[in-house]
Amino acid sequence: MVTTALPGKPPAKPERTRGTKAQIGATGPVRGIGIVAVWVLVVFNLGVFAWVLLTSLREHRDIFATPWGLPVIPAWENFRTALLEGEFGIAALNTAVMTIGGSVTLVVLCAPAAFVLARSTRKISGTMMATFAVGIGLPVQVIIIPLFVLLEKFALVDTLFGLYLALVGAGIPFTVILLAGFMRSLPVELEEAAALDGCSALRSFWQIMLPLARSGIITVLILNAISIWNETFLALVLIQDTEKQVLPVALLNFIARQQFNGSDYGGLFAGVVVLVLPMVLLYLWLGSRIIEGMTLGASK
Repeated sequence: MVTTALPGKPPAKPERTRGTKAQIGATGPVRGIGIVAVWVLVVFNLGVFAWVLLTSLREHRDIFATPWGLPVIPAWENFRTALLEGEFGIAALNTAVMTIGGSVTLVVLCAPAAFVLARSTRKISGTMMATFAVGIGLPVQVIIIPLFVLLEKFALVDTLFGLYLALVGAGIPFTVILLAGFMRSLPVELEEAAALDGCSALRSFWQIMLPLARSGIITVLILNAISIWNETFLALVLIQDTEKQVLPVALLNFIARQQFNGSDYGGLFAGVVVLVLPMVLLYLWLGSRIIEGMTLGASK
């Protein structure tokens, strides 16, 4: 008996779920609107910064005559006014010391803590991360009075070291949470291999795991540097001596003095440039590292 094999039926095409086409079509306009909104914001910010930069090179009378004009002859004396009369020179030095010292200290203190949290059990890690998250959400205005009393008790009010301690303490929760995300993305197998070779846990962290988290560390350094550089409230409350003031406070004092001595908007805009330009250049130099580090930290 001869049997004839019947041709098999072609596999049925998977049914399209309703709404898929609508969802795909909806992402196009939404994405386009988002891109347009981002570019509008970018152009606006660049325009404001360019206007401030150009206005800082114009004389006071020209600014009032034509606010949107361009500098014919650059008035470099505006920066001299800002550095000398506005005391921006010593303030820039104080700000640079606070920024570099605070950013590096935060990484040195928080990297081991973040690594321990990343390798802890979910229960312990979740509890500690929630605690640090509360620290991020707590406004500094809420703790400024007990902080001031504590620093006053140890004679640290109106000292750069006291401001340094306050800035480091305020940045710990954010730094630990961000670095913990990077540490979770590091392979555990490298630690196990190092342990088999007789490497201690401390040496394994500093010589193997920490260099692998370089992108995350650079990201945290930049973000903390920008935050410390622009910090105004803590410096305004904790520092009274003009020789110890930082750039944002120096700018506020410069504005206050001009209300009584006559406004010099050329020098004022020059002071704004001195405050803003270093962080803009830092971001242009290392901005791609921030994006790379944030992407790596969110991958796991």
